[in-house]
Amino acid sequence: MVTDLILSRENQNGFSEYVASNPNAKPGIDFTVTLLTSGCWPSYKTFGINIPSDMVKCVEVYKGFYEAKTKARKLTWIHSLGTCHINGKFGQKTIELIVSTHQAALLLLFNTRDAMSYTDIQTQLNVTDEDLVRLLLSLSCAKYKILIKDPNTKTVSKADVFQFNSKFTVGMRRVKIPLPRVDERKKVVEDVVEKDRRYAIDAAIVRIMKGSKVLGHQQLGSECVEQLSQMFKPDTKAIKKRIEDLITRDYLERDTENPNMFSRLGREGGTVKKPAPGANVSRRTTTYASNPLPGEDGADTAPAAVPTRLVGVVTAYTQVKLKINAT
Repeated sequence: MVTDLILSRENQNGFSEYVASNPNAKPGIDFTVTLLTSGCWPSYKTFGINIPSDMVKCVEVYKGFYEAKTKARKLTWIHSLGTCHINGKFGQKTIELIVSTHQAALLLLFNTRDAMSYTDIQTQLNVTDEDLVRLLLSLSCAKYKILIKDPNTKTVSKADVFQFNSKFTVGMRRVKIPLPRVDERKKVVEDVVEKDRRYAIDAAIVRIMKGSKVLGHQQLGSECVEQLSQMFKPDTKAIKKRIEDLITRDYLERDTENPNMFSRLGREGGTVKKPAPGANVSRRTTTYASNPLPGEDGADTAPAAVPTRLVGVVTAYTQVKLKINAT
């Protein structure tokens, strides 16, 4: 990651020299690009949007510079990570607005129109309802109301009409307008954690059953909680689900006479022989030809981290400076 940032600064210096030496390659606005190697960074949600012509020109100029420098990598633009500095003229006062690239694309529509309906904005930007509502909420219903919404409610609907707020005022020369939080980000994190915990519970159950061969439900659950207590406290319902899943995948078998007793199944499909009462149970190791489950021989005892791959794809986001004028 640090290497990416260093190389990105070097690329930016090269781009500045390229623009200075090519009169026909003038972006027209201050334009900074940060290059990221996709395999080293988290994945980001992107959605298509019709960016203004000034931004399109910048992208094309940088694309020409980058393709002349290297053809082994694909350049993918992630505008959702971009930042724009817009000089908004509100009466006699100029305020610098720090917004995302998508917010800037929306605001610049009002340089040529006094008012626009929800449908008109969506047609111009070509975005989904979910994404457009987030943009409009941040600009018309949040702390800094750059747009005036009719009717004046705290929600956005398809019947709303928006116009530029030429009377907007604030005690600062520069304001940053954030986007509302996306619930999906939290959901993605929760899904990843849930998946890792399922693997950990599976591994713990397999380890326990390898040593005990036959166990009751309550004892198996208690030992599972004890083994995982240093990582997290598993829910009894989650343990029960994982036991059922392992049964369906032929790792465990439920006793036909006592449903609360479980025995371990060999990966080749045979049931491990139950020890006689009072017999000394040895913890022998059994190996299998198929891919082992986490916790079995040949497998990591904890869920392995997802490997990262360096691929020939470069993501880029921008920082530009534009102007928006009240008409």
